[in-house]
Amino acid sequence: MAQRVAVGDAAGGSKRPSRVRVAVRLRPCMEKQGEKAEGACVRGLGPQSLEIINWRNSTETLQYQFDVFYGEQTTQPEVFMTSVKPILPHLLNGQNASVFAYGPTGAGKTHTMLGTQKQPGVIPRAVREVFNLVRAQEKEGGDWDHTIGMSYLEIYNEKVLDLLSPNTQDLPIREDKDRNILIPGLTHTSLSSFSDFHTHFIPASLNRTTASTKLNHRSSRSHAILLIKVEKSQRAPPHRQLTGKLYLVDLAGSEDNRRTGNQGLRLKESGAINLSLFTLSKVVDSLNSGVGRVPYRDSKLTRLLQDSLGGSAHSVMIANIAPEQAYYFDTFNALNFAAKSKLIVNKPFVRETVSSTVSGKRGRQEQGHEAATQPQKKRFKEKQPEEQEESSEPAQPHSPAGSSVLSRLLALEKMMMGSPERERLNLLKTVAQSRKEIQKLKEKQKELEKKAQACNPFPADQKEQGQDVVIHSKKGVEALKDTGMFRTNLPPLYRKPSTAAKPKRQQAVVSPLQVSVVQPIQQCAVVFKPSLCPSMKQKQNPQVVEGKENLVKELSVPESDWESHLDTSVLVKSKEKILQILNSGTLKDLKTLQLIGDKKAKLIMGWREVHGQFSQVEDLQKIEGITVKRFSSFIKANILSTIVK
Repeated sequence: MAQRVAVGDAAGGSKRPSRVRVAVRLRPCMEKQGEKAEGACVRGLGPQSLEIINWRNSTETLQYQFDVFYGEQTTQPEVFMTSVKPILPHLLNGQNASVFAYGPTGAGKTHTMLGTQKQPGVIPRAVREVFNLVRAQEKEGGDWDHTIGMSYLEIYNEKVLDLLSPNTQDLPIREDKDRNILIPGLTHTSLSSFSDFHTHFIPASLNRTTASTKLNHRSSRSHAILLIKVEKSQRAPPHRQLTGKLYLVDLAGSEDNRRTGNQGLRLKESGAINLSLFTLSKVVDSLNSGVGRVPYRDSKLTRLLQDSLGGSAHSVMIANIAPEQAYYFDTFNALNFAAKSKLIVNKPFVRETVSSTVSGKRGRQEQGHEAATQPQKKRFKEKQPEEQEESSEPAQPHSPAGSSVLSRLLALEKMMMGSPERERLNLLKTVAQSRKEIQKLKEKQKELEKKAQACNPFPADQKEQGQDVVIHSKKGVEALKDTGMFRTNLPPLYRKPSTAAKPKRQQAVVSPLQVSVVQPIQQCAVVFKPSLCPSMKQKQNPQVVEGKENLVKELSVPESDWESHLDTSVLVKSKEKILQILNSGTLKDLKTLQLIGDKKAKLIMGWREVHGQFSQVEDLQKIEGITVKRFSSFIKANILSTIVK
């Protein structure tokens, strides 16, 4: 059975929470040839402090204080010895540890975690140190066995991929009953030595997704997490087992797509990376502000780092920054995130599993049975104190020292079966009493019904027919008074039947439909609405007004014959004018035509660019969406508008 033991209890001292240790590493300046040397925007002030130029006021600087500050000349062994090595012994005590690198793209995170062949980084040095610690404990002696295993995964576009088995698909993230994060289906490989780790780790690292951007020739496009699991088992009873996990995380860097020039797939990868890092920042803010819900589940990265941030691990964060002015805002944001992260407090505990013996199991069962019978004993004390005294004897069975397990189980069975039996008897008594009370109520109800029938002087069939009964006789009133139901001297109230005739409702009268003969268009008179402004009508030339009225009257003809009523020269001139606008008009000129909107005007200009000018107005029908009917309406509307003008 897995048990949680606090760190202080395991060590025999007071309980001490573990704060996240934050180290900042400044990489050397890497300005390209041809670029102006603008100078560094960051500089160190000491082994734990640094300053950066204030972007609001270049004459001021902002200072930061961290656990460790590594300058440009810091070597890989110095980073490992001062920040990572002190937390590794906790693994052999059944506790978790975590190391992760954070920073913008091109700031040197992968170099810090992986390094090179000549300058190995944190990951190979940490794994080698774990093997050294295990070997040192085995030399000291003792009855403990040690096993070391590894798992390696990446989070690419919010998908968990197994780097040791690259053919697997997206793996789910689960949580067990002890609130430990698990990944079902993730490959776990046992390791016997550091060379064995090197054999598995190098090919798996090549499976990690990388690509080239403008800022980094080998940019990591995913978050990589290496899990080293150390199990320490005791050979002799009680067979204790301690489990410690080491998380080594190389985060992908936050990217500004305006500077990296990402497009297509690179842009999608950058969006997934920035979103997960933004969720990581929200988790840190929630932990510092003390909000009830921490958004671990908003991203798979934060779900896997749940134990490292605000969980039960000894955590170290290495923030990598760049000194160039081009990286100013990335460096500024990384320093702010690191400053918030150092305020997070974790609560480590020992993960210990103890395989209990038979006697231990039996003792826990008896304790569980006694705890289960306690609430029943309280109920029986209130109702049956005498029975409680009798039941207390089997509740604590005293078997002899040489009694078998079977006799104890039988005693427990009698103890458990006794209480429900008494409860059932009490329930039967209550049911019998309730039945007697119901019977008495039924008898009282029958007596009341008999009295009511005796008091009623009217036959029952009138009530069934629904007739209104009115008391007119003095005998009925006296009979009701004798019964005592009405203890008043007032005469009984009754409603007189209304003799007034009810007014009839007025019904709507619907007149029959009248069919009117529709006159043809030629016989209809043209009606002009009177002008709202008579002064404007007086200013117009009366001859022009009379000409328009006569033209409208002449054109009030069927749609098929309107061209025959126009002069041929007028029709030709109007079509030429329309054709001129179609061939040489701008978008604004085309929209002045009747029935031509913005969309049709653009289609006309596009057709004109492809096929050249219109030879005749009828070519307009070749444009998509202009049918014969629409074209005839277009010609009629535009010709009439030009004539009226």
